[in-house]
Amino acid sequence: MAASQKCLGKGSTAPGPVPKDHIRLYSMRFCPFAQRTRLVLVAKGIKHEIININLKNKPEWFLEKNPLGLVPVLETESGQVIYESPITCEYLDEVYPQNKLLPSDPFQKAQQKMLLDHFSKLTPYFHKIPMGKKNGEDVSALVAEFKDKLSKLNEILVNKKAKFFGGDSVTLIDYMMWPWFERMEMLELNHLLDGTPALKKWTGHMLEDPSVKATMFSTETYKVFYKSYMEGNPNYDYGL
Repeated sequence: MAASQKCLGKGSTAPGPVPKDHIRLYSMRFCPFAQRTRLVLVAKGIKHEIININLKNKPEWFLEKNPLGLVPVLETESGQVIYESPITCEYLDEVYPQNKLLPSDPFQKAQQKMLLDHFSKLTPYFHKIPMGKKNGEDVSALVAEFKDKLSKLNEILVNKKAKFFGGDSVTLIDYMMWPWFERMEMLELNHLLDGTPALKKWTGHMLEDPSVKATMFSTETYKVFYKSYMEGNPNYDYGL
């Protein structure tokens, strides 16, 4: 089911029961964390519905489901609620056995989790560097740190001698990292991949993935949303 609904905000009516044989995702169309879960839902062919949330003006009923007020949040037919993007993705891979995305080998699975932990230290740079530039700050030290972290990811790919981080096909770790790379052009950080050829090649392979194609937005769309976000009035429904 396509994520095409307008977001629900404060004062909105809580949605009814989760449709039969479906799982519900509470999301926001432009959120990279929620995109992780959307990628997994599409990749595994899971029947789902998406309800988008106004994260600046959150519905009261949504805060009852997740007091943190963050997306993604999964809700099952029986009313079980799961949140935090790595947890939602792993849950989906365990509950729906088709198209397994996590390796069954415990060591390989642990490797993916360690890599995700490493990558999580890299995500703040996607915000800090553009924000610093906007404020007229010297971001050269941040850029140098970011390039160093990108080169470590590049090295991992080179050592694997594979197209993706888990081997020759897309696995969960690729989907967990992808949303930030999808936004690099919009954030004017794409040129930093010139020094990491294996990583740059990986982004090309990811762009060919059907689930990536199904969940991504154009750079122009991201630019419009990001501008509204930076100005403090995010246009969550842009393009609908």
